[in-house]
Amino acid sequence: METTAIATHNATQEVALTLLMESPTNPRQHFDESGLKELAETIGKVGVYQAILARPKDERLEIVFGARRYRASLLAGKETIPTVIREMSDAEVIEAQLVENLQRRDVHPMEEAEGYKRLLSLSDPTYTVEQMAAKVGKTPVYITTRLKLTDLCDAVAAAFYRNDIGVGHALLLAKLPTEVQEQGLTACFKEVYTNNGDKPARILLPVRNLRFWIETNVLLLLKDAPFDKRSAELIVTAGSCVDCPKRTGHNKLLFADLGKQDACTDPRCYQAKVQAHIAVIVAAKPKLVQISTDYRPQAEGSPVLSRSKYVELREDKPKDKEQAKSPMFKTCKHTTEAIVAEGEGQGTLQKVCTNADCPVHHPKAKKQTPQNVADNAKWKAEQEKRRKEQAISETTGIRVLSAIGAAVPVRLMKRDLLFVVERLAAMLDENRLAIVAKQHGIKKAKDSDSIEKLFAAFLRRAEESMLGRLTVELTIVLAAARNNAPSVLKEAATAYKVDTDAIASKVKQEFVAKEKAKKTAQSTTKAAKKAA
Repeated sequence: METTAIATHNATQEVALTLLMESPTNPRQHFDESGLKELAETIGKVGVYQAILARPKDERLEIVFGARRYRASLLAGKETIPTVIREMSDAEVIEAQLVENLQRRDVHPMEEAEGYKRLLSLSDPTYTVEQMAAKVGKTPVYITTRLKLTDLCDAVAAAFYRNDIGVGHALLLAKLPTEVQEQGLTACFKEVYTNNGDKPARILLPVRNLRFWIETNVLLLLKDAPFDKRSAELIVTAGSCVDCPKRTGHNKLLFADLGKQDACTDPRCYQAKVQAHIAVIVAAKPKLVQISTDYRPQAEGSPVLSRSKYVELREDKPKDKEQAKSPMFKTCKHTTEAIVAEGEGQGTLQKVCTNADCPVHHPKAKKQTPQNVADNAKWKAEQEKRRKEQAISETTGIRVLSAIGAAVPVRLMKRDLLFVVERLAAMLDENRLAIVAKQHGIKKAKDSDSIEKLFAAFLRRAEESMLGRLTVELTIVLAAARNNAPSVLKEAATAYKVDTDAIASKVKQEFVAKEKAKKTAQSTTKAAKKAA
C-alpha cells in the first residue's frame, strides 16, 4: 500500500518503494554488488526484518539510513518496505547517518570521513571535533585523522577504495601535501620478480616502511632550517612557518605518530624559502662568496664555486694531533665567509679559503728529485694495484649482498631470523651474551656449562616472534658495546616508543622499597637482640 509524508510518524509501517528516495548526505556511497544480491535473496524469502528510517521531504520520503535494504528490496522485486517516518532537521539526519554507519563493519573509512566532514561543515548547529568525538564515542585524535582522509588526492583515494592500500597507509599519506602523496603511494609497494612471468608482482609493504620513507624523504626538521621560521615576508604566499598548518607541531593531534620534533611536511615550500633566504643574504652582501657542497663541476660563468675551488674551514676542535694537521682546521689571512648556495647545508654560512696561492690551504709541492720521482711512481703503481683489488673485492661483495637481499622475502621467515640472530650472537663476548640470555631465563647450571651452547640451543627451539625480539635486543647490545651505550638505548627507545622516564621512575621506586625493607629488617633484628 502507498503512504504519504503525512502518515503517522515514529511508528513502523509499510511504505511503497516508489515514495522513497536516497539521501545525498548518506556516508555510504559504495555498495558491494554481490553483497546486495545475497541480501536481495534473503529479503525475497523472509522479507526485511529491520525497518529503515525516513523523513518527509519535497512531498516524498528521504531515506535517513537503510539505503542498502532499500536497494536490495528493489532487486528482490518488492513493492513496500517497513519504514519509520520521523520529522528530522538536516543536522539530525547527518548525525544519525554517521552514528548508524559507524556501527556497520563494512563501511569504508573514506565514507566515514565524508560523514564527519559534512557534520563539521554545518552552520546550524555547529560541531567541534571534541563534540563529534563525544557523540560517536571516539577520541579527538581519531576524528582529526579520519577527517584528513578527505584531503587525499584522486589517485591515492582510488587506490584506497580498491583496497590496494590499507587505512594505515592512507592516514599517513593524507597528512602530506597533494603533490607528495602520489610519490608516497609508489613508496607503499615493492616489485618482486617471480618465475611465473615476466611482469614483476607488486607487494604492499608494511605501514612502518611508509613512515620511514616519509621521515627520510619528506619531513624537514625546522630547527635545522637556515631561514627565519617566524618571517612571513620570505615567501608571502606561504606566510610564517609558525602559523603553517603543514607543520607537524601545528596540529599535534594529527601528527602524533610522526615523532615529537617539529618538522615541515612540504619540501617544495621549504626549498622555496631556502632559495629566498639565499637571495636575501646575497642581495644584502653582494661580495659574499657562494659555494656548492656537491662534487659536480659548476657551469662556466656560474657565481657558485665548486668544491675544488675552496677549502672549507671547520670550527670544531680536532680529535687528535693527526687531524689537527689537516688544512680544514687551520686559519689563514685569506679566510672569508661564504654561503652554501647548492648541495647539503644549503642556506648556511661557512668559513672558507678561496685563494689558490694560500700557503696554508694550498701549499706548493716540494721540488722533486729523480729518486723521489721513481719512488712516487712505484708508490703510485702499488696504490693503483691495491685500489683495483679493493674495487674488485668491494664490487663483488656488493653484488653478493644484493643477491642475498633479493632472496630475502618481504616478511622474514624463521630460517632468515635464525641466521641473523646466530651471527649477531657470535659477535658478542660471553658477558654481554649472558646479559641477553638472562632476560630469557638462560643461565649456567654449573661452571662447566657454556653460555654460547645454551643460547644456541635456545635459539633452535624459539618461535619466530622470539627470534624477531632477539634480533632487536642483540643489535642494541652490540651497538651499545661499540658506541655510547646510553645514547644507543635512547635511540632504540625512541624508535620503539618506549617511555624511559617511566621505567627509570619505577626502578627508583623499587630500589627505595628494597632499601626501606632492608632497614626495617635491620631494626627488627636489633630490637629482637635488645629484648633477648
